[in-house]
Amino acid sequence: MAPTRLDRSLIRISGPDTRSFLQGLLTQNVDLLASARVLYAGLLTPQGKVIADMFLWSEDNGAVTIDADPSRGSDLMRRLTLYKLRAQVEIEDVSGAQAIVASDREFEAGLADPRLPGLGWRARISAKSAPAQAEPAAWAERRIALGVPDLAIDAAPEEAFALEALFEELHGVDFQKGCFIGQENVSRMKRRATTRRKFCPLTFDGAAPPFGAAVSAGEADLGTVRSSADGNALALIRLDRALEAERRGEKILAGEIPVRLAPHDWLILPSAI
Repeated sequence: MAPTRLDRSLIRISGPDTRSFLQGLLTQNVDLLASARVLYAGLLTPQGKVIADMFLWSEDNGAVTIDADPSRGSDLMRRLTLYKLRAQVEIEDVSGAQAIVASDREFEAGLADPRLPGLGWRARISAKSAPAQAEPAAWAERRIALGVPDLAIDAAPEEAFALEALFEELHGVDFQKGCFIGQENVSRMKRRATTRRKFCPLTFDGAAPPFGAAVSAGEADLGTVRSSADGNALALIRLDRALEAERRGEKILAGEIPVRLAPHDWLILPSAI
């Protein structure tokens, strides 16, 4: 597939305090941009819940462009402005000047998606050079089959903790970087292995369960279905209970539809299992 334009909100942070400003806010180690050029990251509440996930793009002049879902863009601008205080940074919406393009195949200027092999390649280019917007269904099918949530679709703001939203598996958090907003709770959940609820892929036959359908095993309420496409779905569930129910041979239902747990080998399962 040729590179196609994605609908994204782009926020540029520039100025002498850019790296230190973002380093104290976001889950990712911003210093890694010197070599990585693009990173996956998130902004959390003080309790460790995800406000928005994003990609961070480095620029040659030390600026950083945040690439986020447009439904989160205005809130991110507001929050970043509030956190600015005395930091010597400029925060501007550059969605009209820049664009994000992506493809399932490697292309010139494209960088591998930092979350997971199989998610393709992305590039940040001039908006004037960007092709037409992509067909959303193609990208949705790919990410759902790979077990990757789109947090702007699959979770409400501040619904899921960072580790429930797979930030560890998708390389969105650096546990060694030091303080960031929500760091204490993220580190505690990592250290104590207390992440029981997580996004997990499901498979099913026939019609897809609707978004929000309750996932259950017997009398146990496990969670709810989120995105689904072509025999695959993502659910935010108590994965420990779901795995135990499967082990006991209990039928797992999404609404009235039988489903099967289909965790990929990269998904970190609850340690109690």
